[in-house]
Amino acid sequence: MVFYFTATGNSLYAARQLDDTLVSIPQAIHDPDKVYRAERIGIVCPVFGHEVPPLVKDFLSKATFQTDYLYLILTYGNRHGGAAELALRMMAERELRPAYLNLVLMADNFLPGFDMDEQRKLDKKVEEQLEKIREDIQERKVFIPSVTERDRAVHRQYLKQMADMPKDSLVKAYHITEDCIGCSICTKICPMNCFTMDGSLSVWNAENCMMCMACIHACPMMAIQLRIPEKNPKARYRNEHVSICEIIASNNQQQEIC
Repeated sequence: MVFYFTATGNSLYAARQLDDTLVSIPQAIHDPDKVYRAERIGIVCPVFGHEVPPLVKDFLSKATFQTDYLYLILTYGNRHGGAAELALRMMAERELRPAYLNLVLMADNFLPGFDMDEQRKLDKKVEEQLEKIREDIQERKVFIPSVTERDRAVHRQYLKQMADMPKDSLVKAYHITEDCIGCSICTKICPMNCFTMDGSLSVWNAENCMMCMACIHACPMMAIQLRIPEKNPKARYRNEHVSICEIIASNNQQQEIC
């Protein structure tokens, strides 16, 4: 059994390589009885700012895992910034102690920092990484990656940059242009239910937004835009092995499924 959260398909693709029983965290967060039993239980998710996304942290605070082998796989796109150490600390606070933790380098979908066209061209040896992790899990290997002082410095620098940003940056992060055609994909693909429809136009509410950018990458008209510069405003990303309908089914907080 693998619990996963995905914004653009990377973590869903990784989860598929590790187990046949997949459970979406944005859906499981609504389970009335969050007690899960399995021989092996995994958590697969991306890191945002080197940390486990808030939605996943919330789920882990409420869930009980009855298993002999708990593992955590974190997907990231450039520098992990000591994500393993940060995740272990977070899980320990929730009285969770994974036997195995590993990271998978995949395409980075952070638009201000990376050109999605260029990311598609890079060979990050994803299949080789996932094959090694799959073998480790099947063998019930115990492993926690080491974290260097350089990794920690990267995260400290990130925290400083975030602290220096204007306090209302998140509230103003996105804007919806006149190109919106009212398709409502954003309302279905957002795991935090941050979008509503006002007639035929989409409206974004910053409350609860965790900047996963699932909405921006999925908008067919590129009508959801960032207010900060992007490396390539004309390029968007979705894992080539995952359809937009699969991401919607994973994240949808509405009733409709495409």
